[in-house]
Amino acid sequence: MREALIEAEKAFDEDEVPVGAIVIHKNKIIGRGHNKTESLHDPTAHAEIIALSAAANYLNNWRLTDAYLYTTLEPCLMCAGALILSRIKRVIFGTYDKKFGACGSVYNIPENNKLNHKFDVISGILSVESQLLLQDFFKRKRREKIPLK
Repeated sequence: MREALIEAEKAFDEDEVPVGAIVIHKNKIIGRGHNKTESLHDPTAHAEIIALSAAANYLNNWRLTDAYLYTTLEPCLMCAGALILSRIKRVIFGTYDKKFGACGSVYNIPENNKLNHKFDVISGILSVESQLLLQDFFKRKRREKIPLK
């Protein structure tokens, strides 16, 4: 999870919402990503999607059946869908997303019996660090919108 936090810090430094993700396969990082929606002008450029794509390219296979994704924030509906499609084995995340979360808070996609794949979810790993980074980012954003007198 510390490597995912490093990715989230990169997003923070690039003025992107600070979410980072990594994919582990056989104890090796095979995919990394951090949010790039603003810089790429792409609503799908979430950390998880970028990390999954990098991992699939590394393995030369879209099926990530023995892989684990670590992400600093609970995946959204789009990312949870991509995780289902990738056949990921487990997702480990830092903090819950009470507005858009799809792995236990708002929705619980991994446990939906109508879908053809399920993955394990572990939450709360380095949650304080993940949450503080997000809070610092949004505090800074709010400050930038308020003109100084």
